[in-house]
Amino acid sequence: MSRQLHLAGFLLAGPVVHSHALWRHPETVGDYLDPQYYARSTRVLEDGLFDFLFFADRLAVGDQMGGSREQALRYGAQDATRLDPLPILAYLAGQTRRLGLGATRSTTYYEPAHVARALATLDHLSAGRAAWNIVTSMNDSEGRLFGKDRHLEHDLRYDRADEFVEVTLKLWRSWAPDALKLDRERGILADPAGVRDVAHQGQWFKVEGPLNIPRSPQGRPVLIQAGSSGRGQRFGARWAEAIFTIQADLPAMRAFREAVRRQVVAQGREADQCKVLTAVMPFVGGSEAEARARRDRHNALARPQIGLVTLAAQLNFDLSGFALGTRLEAIAKRSDTPPAVAEKLRSLGPALTLDELGRLYAGSVRVPQLVGTGAQIAEQLEEIFEGGGCDGFIVSPGYLPGSFAEFAESVVPHLQRRGLFRRAYEGATLREHLGLGPLED
Repeated sequence: MSRQLHLAGFLLAGPVVHSHALWRHPETVGDYLDPQYYARSTRVLEDGLFDFLFFADRLAVGDQMGGSREQALRYGAQDATRLDPLPILAYLAGQTRRLGLGATRSTTYYEPAHVARALATLDHLSAGRAAWNIVTSMNDSEGRLFGKDRHLEHDLRYDRADEFVEVTLKLWRSWAPDALKLDRERGILADPAGVRDVAHQGQWFKVEGPLNIPRSPQGRPVLIQAGSSGRGQRFGARWAEAIFTIQADLPAMRAFREAVRRQVVAQGREADQCKVLTAVMPFVGGSEAEARARRDRHNALARPQIGLVTLAAQLNFDLSGFALGTRLEAIAKRSDTPPAVAEKLRSLGPALTLDELGRLYAGSVRVPQLVGTGAQIAEQLEEIFEGGGCDGFIVSPGYLPGSFAEFAESVVPHLQRRGLFRRAYEGATLREHLGLGPLED
């Protein structure tokens, strides 16, 4: 069989996704406080044979823009309000049978035992469909919510995250696959010889186990990661089985995927053990003109200033003192701009002005917006996929559940006819959907 692409749906457990217009859009059905808001989308994604749905997350309302949360709350920045995604996914596990379910948990503000227990439980409840989106969190607002004066410095967060994942994997491996017996006749619950002690003491964590949850159906949840910095990419290459990225065009997508695959091999892994999934925001119409009109109506609902509020929160850097016409390179060159912020600004496009970037962030947080009929969008995806830009796509919605429904109904059939996507689920677990090999114990 020829190489086939993977598809995932992207959501936040809130009113805003990459689209800041989503909650205002007249075609969005319901609101983020209603569980059916999520159930409608998961049913559509499963009908469309998607590999998985995952929820990104952030833990606090940012105040990076001028030290105030006023605009974030008034107009709806990306982190203005969120529900915890894990209880939602536990609910959705009962609404679905095959769709993978991914939750974000931070290695900076949780402990390994928290993540190990919660995600192992989700893997059991979903019969092997759980994934962990590993993040290190972003800004000082999150730190203060958890009693820290400042957010941990960038590279130290990843140092802590490396050890965090090591410990979490030890806890997930503490039960052998056949340790749980549940032998009613003999009255034997488990074989103690199959339950290993965990005694970890490192720079960041001291943990004594074992976990009190037996080995889950997948062995452990699938590991997802989205770090874009150099240190973040090295972390992802070490651990991730799927990496989510936002890239502007095919050359950038191809360069990112090639860099990831080189780093994965440098970590002693097979390159195909890590799938690179690039984000797209499709606008599907009966004609290209209709699709373009859909995109334009969507983007007109997104306030440019709220895009900058979201950007400031992501950068953990106040942009309020700069004129809207300031180019990113001018900010990056300033001596008081932190190196990590300068690197990120240059990666976003040094010639862009803050006003231009604010508009991009408001509409899609730079996720490429694809426009056309179902056949045209399928052709665009094929060009990216066959051109080495990715192993699959993260579909980010402009309105719910319509964006997912239009993609599943109008784009997926064309991908199937081109031999690029499955016509039925062939496995039961998320690891099987992604074509990942068996785990080493």
